Amino acid sequence: MARRVEGRNRFRDFFLCSLPVAFIMAFLYVLVSSSIFGFYAPHIHSPFGSTYYKCLIQMLDALNGTATTSDSDTLSIDAIRKKKPSLSWRVEDEVESSEDHMVDNFGHGTWTREGGGQVLNDTPEKLYQRRMRQERREKRAKDLMNKDNHQALEKAAIQRSRSIDSVAPGNYSIWRNEYHKSKNFEDLLRLMQDQIIMVRVYTSLAKMTNNLALHKELEAKLAKMEEEQEESINIDQQQSRVLDTIRDMGQLLARARKQLYDCNLVTNKLRAMLQTAEEELVSTQTHTTFLNQLASKSIPHAIHCLTMTLNLEYSLLPAPMRHFPRMENLENPDLYHYTLFSDNVLAASVVVNSTVTNAQDPSLHVFHLVTDKLNFGAMSMWFLLNPPKEATVQVQRFEDFSWLNSSYSPVLKQLESEAMKEFYFKTERSESAESGAESLKYRYPKYLSMLNHLRFYIPKIFPKLDKILFLDDDVVVQKDLAPLWSVDLKGKVNGAVETCGVTFHRLKAYLNFSDQHVSEKFDPEYCGWAYGMNIFDLKEWRKHNITETYHFWQNLNENRTLWKLGTLPPGLITFYNLTQPLQKKWHLLGLGYNREIDVKKIERSAVIHFNGHSKPWTELGISKYQPYWTKYTNLEHPYISSCRLLE
Repeated sequence: MARRVEGRNRFRDFFLCSLPVAFIMAFLYVLVSSSIFGFYAPHIHSPFGSTYYKCLIQMLDALNGTATTSDSDTLSIDAIRKKKPSLSWRVEDEVESSEDHMVDNFGHGTWTREGGGQVLNDTPEKLYQRRMRQERREKRAKDLMNKDNHQALEKAAIQRSRSIDSVAPGNYSIWRNEYHKSKNFEDLLRLMQDQIIMVRVYTSLAKMTNNLALHKELEAKLAKMEEEQEESINIDQQQSRVLDTIRDMGQLLARARKQLYDCNLVTNKLRAMLQTAEEELVSTQTHTTFLNQLASKSIPHAIHCLTMTLNLEYSLLPAPMRHFPRMENLENPDLYHYTLFSDNVLAASVVVNSTVTNAQDPSLHVFHLVTDKLNFGAMSMWFLLNPPKEATVQVQRFEDFSWLNSSYSPVLKQLESEAMKEFYFKTERSESAESGAESLKYRYPKYLSMLNHLRFYIPKIFPKLDKILFLDDDVVVQKDLAPLWSVDLKGKVNGAVETCGVTFHRLKAYLNFSDQHVSEKFDPEYCGWAYGMNIFDLKEWRKHNITETYHFWQNLNENRTLWKLGTLPPGLITFYNLTQPLQKKWHLLGLGYNREIDVKKIERSAVIHFNGHSKPWTELGISKYQPYWTKYTNLEHPYISSCRLLE
C-alpha cells in the first residue's frame, strides 16, 4: 500500500512539474524580484502547495547552477540551510519561544515566521516533547508558588550560603567543602600545606611582576609559619593555631589572587615546582638506597665490639690451646662437609649452630670456615669457646692460600687495579651516592672482598673432597641437610633451587645480551638459580674445568661490559647447563626484603635466606622474621650481652 501511495505521489509531482517552463519561470521571477516569496510561503499548506514549493526550489537550484540529482526531501531543515534561504525565514529553536505556533491539518509540523508568521519546523513527535516540557515548567512554577516549598527552598539557599566563607572571594580555604566541615586535624594540615604551596607560587609571581610589597608580605607569612612549626605546643593549641593560620592565609591568598592571578603563569610555576620536587625526591631516594646498602653491608657496632673482644681474647690465648679437636675428619669424604666464607662472627655462628641443632647426627658434619686475617682470631676464639656439639670445625684465612694471587686469579687482579679503585673510591659526590649512571646495587662493599669470590675456587681450597655444601652467612638452617648428599645431580656440577618465574630472573636479567660474546653462547630465557645453598660435585667440577671457565669470562669482563659486579652473573655463565634444579623446599629466599612471605612456607623450608638489605643482625631487619635468626643466637652470652646486640 505504501508503495502505491509513493508511486501516485511521484506521478503527481512529475505531472505538476511538467507545466510549461515559461509560466513557472515568469512566476518565480515575480516572486523573487518583488520579495514577496516569504509572504506566500505561509499559505502553502496543501499537498499541491507543497509540491509546487518543491518544484520552485528545484528551479531556483537550476537557475543558480546548484541543482542536485538527489531525491532527498527539499523541505528538510538541512536542505533549506544549505540553500541559504532569505533572511526573512528563521527556523524555530528547540527551546520554545514566545512566538505563536500551530500544526497544520496534514501533520507537516509547525510554521513560525519572524514577526508572527509561521515556518515549517517540527514533527508531531517534537511537538509532543515540547508540550510535555511546557507542562513540566508550569508544574514547577506552581510548586514554587507553594508556600511550604518556598520556605524550604529559602532555607536551603541560606544553608548553602553559610557553607561558603564570604570573607574574601576566591578564598583558598574553601577549595574543598570537606575541609571546612571536617573535624579531622589531618585534613586541616593537608589544607594548610596546599595553601603554603600557593603562597610560594604567588611569592614568586609577586617578585616576577615587581610587586615588592606583596612579595614581602608573603615571605613574612611563610617565615612566621616556619617559626610556629618549630615550637613545641600541645595538640589543642596547635589545632587552634592551624585554624587561625588557614583563615589568615585564605585572606592573604585572596588578595594575591586578585592582584597576580594569571592562569598561564600559575600553571607554569606549579609545573616548575613539581619538577623540582620530583628531582629532590629522586635525589633523596638515591641517598636512602646508598645509606641502606651501607648499613646492610657494614658491620654493626655490637658485632664489631664482639669481634674486637674475641680478637683480644685470642691474642692472649696460649698457642697449644688454639687447636680444634677432631682434625682427622677434615678430609674424610664419607662425612658431610660444609664451607662458609664470612667476616661476620655472629652470622657464621648462627649458620653453624642452626645446622648442628637440626642435624640428626652432628658428629657427621664438618664445617670449613674461611675468613680474612682481621677476623681470623675472633672466628677461631668463638668456636673454641662455643664448640658445636660433636661437629667438626676448621677456621682458615684466605691470605694463607699461597696459590691465590693476582697472577692466577683475574678477579683479584681486577680488584687491585686502579680502575676498580676509582670506581669504588671516587671522592666526587656525584659519582658515588647521587650518580645515576651506575646502579648502586652493584657497588656493594662486599664485592671488593675476595671472600665473595672464593666460591669459584672450592676444589682448589679442598683438594681431597668430592662433594661439599656451600652456605652463605645470612642463612638459617631449619632441617637436617644430610639428605642433600644423596641427591642425584645427574652428572651436573651444581645443585641449586631455581628462582625464575614467568618473566623474571632469567639469564637476560643479569647479562648484557647486546654483547656478541654473550648473545652467541647463551639463551636469554635460561632459568636463573640462587646462590646461598648449593651442593657441588667437586669431581664433576674438576672434570669440566669450572674454575678455568670462570677465569675466561672474568677476563672478558674486565671493563664490566658483560655484567656489572657480583658473583651470581659469572656463576650463571660458569655453570651454564651444568646446574641441576633442587626442590623448592630446600631453599627459600627473600627474608631480607620481602615482607609478605607466608609463615607456613618459611616453616617448611630447610634453609631460609635473608638476602637483601634487611639483615637480621641490623636495625634494618624485618621484625617478624628476626626471631627465626635470634632463635640460634645466645643473647645472654657474656660477650654478646656486653656488646648490647639488638638493643
